[in-house]
Amino acid sequence: MLIDPKDRKYLVQLFPGSQFHFHRGFVPHDEIIGLDSGSTVESSAGAKLTAFHPRLADFVLKMKRGAQVVYPKDMGHIIIWGDIAPGQTVVEAGTGSGALTCALGRIIGQSGHLVSVERREDHAAHAAKTIERFFGAIPQWIELRIGEVVDAVEEVRPDRVVLDLPEPFAVVPAVAAAMQPGGVLTTYVPTVPQLQLIQDALDEAGTFADVTHLEVMQRTWNVSGRSVRPDHRMIGHTGFLTFARKLAGAP
Repeated sequence: MLIDPKDRKYLVQLFPGSQFHFHRGFVPHDEIIGLDSGSTVESSAGAKLTAFHPRLADFVLKMKRGAQVVYPKDMGHIIIWGDIAPGQTVVEAGTGSGALTCALGRIIGQSGHLVSVERREDHAAHAAKTIERFFGAIPQWIELRIGEVVDAVEEVRPDRVVLDLPEPFAVVPAVAAAMQPGGVLTTYVPTVPQLQLIQDALDEAGTFADVTHLEVMQRTWNVSGRSVRPDHRMIGHTGFLTFARKLAGAP
């Protein structure tokens, strides 16, 4: 990732012999390849840019999108409140643009197993390219499937389930039957009616406890000398997150 003097960020995939062009000239990729992260390079027009390896948040916000992505502010809560950890077996649906898949895959690591399910072939193909670009190649522990998430849940019997679907409440019975005891179900929906239907499905299943519903607001601050104030714009509502734990002894 390159950052110019006005803090504009450019996500650049480097290839030997290629060039990065912008409004202040160009920079040969060969001058960036091999540098330490945080190094400074100069364009043909004399503009200085800082080269960093992109953080996951930078990658998600700048990557090419197909389906709508889960924002970094929500990803952090999904990982922490959803209790995603190395070595777990996790089922995710839908894959969408693959942003959350990258985050989940990096957390569980090679000792884990992530099954990411997508119904649409075009979204699945786009997500595969996203994951390849982030990791360099699709890791062996990330399995991409086209199909129905219910089938994956019943087959894998996961430790954790993460659902970013229009109707996640329809999947709750399968999760109730197949997820490991103590496992955490996480859902992400944009509207209040969907949130209510999720709670109705959890109540009907009768196999979940410790249910939490929340949304995440993010506001950055400007700190310059004695001027300390919130920025004029913030990232408000993007979706509602629900976290529920499966009871032991449930069918």
